[in-house]
Amino acid sequence: MKELARQAHAENRIIGLVPTMGALHRGHLALIGRAKQDCSPVIASIFVNPKQFGPNEDFSKYPRTFEKDQENLDQAGVDALFAPEAPEIYPAEFSSYVNVDGLSERLEGRSRPGHFRGVATVVLKLLEIVQPDFAYFGRKDAQQSRIILQMARDLNLNTEVVVCPIVREPDGLALSSRNAYLNSDERKAATVLYRALEETKSELVAGVRDALQLQAGLQRVLSGEKLARVDYAEIVDAHSFEPVTRISKPCYILLAVFLGKTRLIDNLYIEPKPGAPEELEIHL
Repeated sequence: MKELARQAHAENRIIGLVPTMGALHRGHLALIGRAKQDCSPVIASIFVNPKQFGPNEDFSKYPRTFEKDQENLDQAGVDALFAPEAPEIYPAEFSSYVNVDGLSERLEGRSRPGHFRGVATVVLKLLEIVQPDFAYFGRKDAQQSRIILQMARDLNLNTEVVVCPIVREPDGLALSSRNAYLNSDERKAATVLYRALEETKSELVAGVRDALQLQAGLQRVLSGEKLARVDYAEIVDAHSFEPVTRISKPCYILLAVFLGKTRLIDNLYIEPKPGAPEELEIHL
């Protein structure tokens, strides 16, 4: 992989990387499509990273569909697939980790201790190995994307991190490899995340800016679904991921909800319109 990257740079080519854990869906393929607009070669990686799973999480049963993923990547026109084994990424006596303080402790970090340390470490390693000019991540994992942006800035990485829109099913459910865990009843119930965000969007369009009022609406919709158990539903500053009391700057509305044993996340991104800060641009 390093030799391929060195050769591409020697030819003054622009390398794009789409890091994945496999079990590819249309969201991943949208990232590859975006990368192909900007870069050649486009490299995809598949690595189910053990360091980002907690002791009671789903590492062993995380969906692995490598042959199908290879076919999808071929059809999408990826130039190379980097699929290392765990001992290549974490050799014996591995003891170096990356931690982005502050951002890593809230929300997902609170619910999944150590998760973002594992994410930041493996992403830094992938960026060091592949040496991409651009790396592409989905906005569904909003906190992860923010942490990777911070790491890239803090460590003076040469890679530009590109965050791309959420890709959804026709009924609004954000695409996720973990959706495969849902049984039919849970799959129907899972649309409650999108419905809660849609309700909040309607309130924002109607002029509501008070975060507590918006959170109450979120909880009302989520609590109406008996199969759903809320981990968190918060409105935070898009830069610091600290709670806000009023929508007046870029913010995320972030959800993490259990459907049975499956934990799903989703979000809505809000930013003031350029030149008209009282008006909002709302991205579902």
